[in-house]
Amino acid sequence: MLYYLFEYLNKQLDFPGAGVFQYITFRSGLAVILSLLISTVFGKRIINFLRRQQIGETVRELGLEGQSQKAGTPTMGGLIIIFSTLIPVLLLAKLDNIYIMLLIVTTLWMGSIGFIDDYIKIFKKDKEGLKGKFKVVGQVGLGLIVGYVLYFHPAVTVRTDTSTTNIFQTDQNVISAAPVEEKSTATTIPFFKNNEFDYAEVLSFMGDDYKDYAWLIFIPVVIFIITAVSNGANLTDGIDGLAAGTSAIAVLTLAIFAFVSGNIIFSNYLNIMYIPNSGEMTVYIASFVGALVGFLWYNTYPASVFMGDTGSLTIGGIIAVLAIAVRKELLIPVLCGIFLAENLSVVMQVSYFKYTKKKLGEGKRIFLMAPLHHHYQKKGYHESKIVTRFWIVAILLSIFSLVSLKLR
Repeated sequence: MLYYLFEYLNKQLDFPGAGVFQYITFRSGLAVILSLLISTVFGKRIINFLRRQQIGETVRELGLEGQSQKAGTPTMGGLIIIFSTLIPVLLLAKLDNIYIMLLIVTTLWMGSIGFIDDYIKIFKKDKEGLKGKFKVVGQVGLGLIVGYVLYFHPAVTVRTDTSTTNIFQTDQNVISAAPVEEKSTATTIPFFKNNEFDYAEVLSFMGDDYKDYAWLIFIPVVIFIITAVSNGANLTDGIDGLAAGTSAIAVLTLAIFAFVSGNIIFSNYLNIMYIPNSGEMTVYIASFVGALVGFLWYNTYPASVFMGDTGSLTIGGIIAVLAIAVRKELLIPVLCGIFLAENLSVVMQVSYFKYTKKKLGEGKRIFLMAPLHHHYQKKGYHESKIVTRFWIVAILLSIFSLVSLKLR
């Protein structure tokens, strides 16, 4: 909203200093500060409200040290993340940008699913919360929306060949020599020299018009990624500060990808796909990072609030959509390696237990407990040590992901 106000002041009234709002970097910096202030200042009020309403976590007895003391800690703290993200975005971002619209829909959609899940757990006294099949339906529904929009919307275009002459660009606008843009389902294969892969190529056996059916591959891929990453974030939210901290690190990396992909100068220099209008996502990401860091103020050990599924499902959904939008979804196993490890630990544990029970008559386990962070808790590591080390691993994975821009 403020973007349009200052755009009017700049163009119509030539108001001094109003033009600074045209710059993505300025609005991103402002978004970080504003979201941090909202999450830290108003976060305390939200926590007090949740405490007064007795919206507390019911902790299962897992045999973990310190677990019982967490019972009654306010949950649904994901509301802090959602509000602290959306308010700066509504004020500072270009709301007619298709990527911003998609991210707002993702935030509200996944936030609603998580809220319903938390509501059932707390007020209906059902520890299982929303049935798994309904969560999957919600995730698939979002995947259909995101996949359809990214495939069919005319504003979603790419340019893999950014070579041109006489280019001059601010971080907001191309001044001259605008590149030819095209609809494409191309994505990036990290660490390879010729690293563009078009999902449509999978259907090349169908004849000359195979690209017309590329949505048959693209949309299911989007659905799978959104479902997998949101569930991975949900599993990672098991100890204080783990999910919020690792997510903030991954999202900050995606901010860099979004900025360089939306800037023809940087995309040309780095020899990556130029994605018009994608740079605007940097404003959203900056607000999201600020909200996550502000939430950590209250979520680090010992936590004053838990994000609940309201937060974890939302975080996973946003990260997935961001990665898909900047055509870096194949980098998710590296960038979100913590989420992947948590997911795999559960899958391996359950599968091995069922297999050994069927073969030996007694179920055996690979880990002391799954997800993976509980395994280390069982081994006697303190929560703070586990979280700090997971953060360090997340930082290393993010650096490795950024290196993929030039290392091929």
